[in-house]
Amino acid sequence: MTLQDLQAILPLIVVAATAVTVMLVISFYRNQTVSAMLTLSGLLMAGACLSINWGSAPYKVDPLLRIDGFANFYIGFLLVASFVVTVLSHSYLEKYRMERGEFYVLLLLSVLGALTLAAADHFVTFFLGLELLSVSLYVMVGYIFTKEKALEAAVKYLFLAAATSAFLLFGMALFYAELGTMEFSSIAARLQDDAPIRSAYITAGTILIIAGAAFKLSVVPFHMWTPDIYQGAPAPVTAFLATVSKGCVVAVLLRFFSAIDLQAYSGIFNALAAVTAASMLAGNLLALLQDNIKRILAYSSIAHFGYLLVAFLSGGDAGAAAATFYLVTYFAATLVAFGTIGYLSPTDQEADTIEDYRGLFWRRPGPAILLGIAIFSLLGLPLTAGFMGKFFVVGAGTGAELWALLIILAASSATGLYYYLRIVIAMYTIGDDAEIHRQKTAPPPFAASVGTTLAVLAIFAIAVGVYPEPVISLVNTATESLEAFVQTDVTPEPTQAGQ
Repeated sequence: MTLQDLQAILPLIVVAATAVTVMLVISFYRNQTVSAMLTLSGLLMAGACLSINWGSAPYKVDPLLRIDGFANFYIGFLLVASFVVTVLSHSYLEKYRMERGEFYVLLLLSVLGALTLAAADHFVTFFLGLELLSVSLYVMVGYIFTKEKALEAAVKYLFLAAATSAFLLFGMALFYAELGTMEFSSIAARLQDDAPIRSAYITAGTILIIAGAAFKLSVVPFHMWTPDIYQGAPAPVTAFLATVSKGCVVAVLLRFFSAIDLQAYSGIFNALAAVTAASMLAGNLLALLQDNIKRILAYSSIAHFGYLLVAFLSGGDAGAAAATFYLVTYFAATLVAFGTIGYLSPTDQEADTIEDYRGLFWRRPGPAILLGIAIFSLLGLPLTAGFMGKFFVVGAGTGAELWALLIILAASSATGLYYYLRIVIAMYTIGDDAEIHRQKTAPPPFAASVGTTLAVLAIFAIAVGVYPEPVISLVNTATESLEAFVQTDVTPEPTQAGQ
């Protein structure tokens, strides 16, 4: 490995080194604040190292990774979300009398897996990154082992994720059997010929890879794990699952399928369209039946990734840009929502029923306002980031003439009005037992770090809804790298990596 290779993957190296550092520190000195500060410092250093590669020519760390504008954008994006989750985790774990340093080691390892996926250009890095992400998440989901639901969620996630990993491996094996390569860029070059497209190996391999990824994205029919794991996991872990864990999978799918024209596989395209429609409908309809906020957000996430798949199916630069922009808006709102839930949760149970939020505005207006902004953005109301996200998804779908999916998107989004507004109405409603409820459940003031972080995200969600141009420009620049990836397989001279 050359110095240029090391420079290109420096953010990943820093995250890995931080995980080792935290592990060594907690072996001698256990202090959650120290572990959290080391984790935050490592993520900040990784972000600083990322600036070295920002704007440089695409560089391949042969044959496994590709560092280009697209990878850099997603690495930075995932680092920011991981930073937020770390801040939320510190405040949340302070409530529990248990060893907490190991949590940050697991978190950093999961982040390392996510960053590997964002830069993956090979099935080996795809699988290794996914397993590194997932294995750490199994433990994080059940980390509060005193809670029965957390342990149940961890076991369910372990068995289901292991089964879907087998789908992925089999699909990768079929691609290798037909094409003799597992490198995305080489697969793209060999699929230029029509013959492989007709191959049963390629068709079956594509279906299996989509099935494995669909589980991670929790879209129909691989969605059944989502509500139980969302409800059982600690709130910061649920936030990580809903954002970083899914965002990196979207990144690797956009990279892989930018090299494969799904329109050439009419059967697969139609099946994926059916999955998209079913996710939008099932996610919203099942959310109507819930009284648990974490389960409502779980089912709504199924619908949201159905919306994102509309952009994915649109293809081209417009589709990739719309999917990425939608992911940015979804991250901001989801992190605020789960951050607020974690703050309001006592140690004995999560504050996850709608009744827990009745009259919240009159007790704690700050958290109520933050949660309201997050819900309005997830709903897609105008002047929020969520509205702009859906607007660009609809624009991409219109360009690809996906009229049936767009009609379903509009109808299912309207359904979301009911279950989202139930939460908002509850926060501003005072029942007959309001005084007793106020005395028992009034939460302590926000920790300064948590309050500031959530406020910044909420302001971002509004700012993007009012003036999205800077984010759109950044996303368009990043996704242009995918077009260059398809057109040519450029490996610059080593001296270009540092330019």
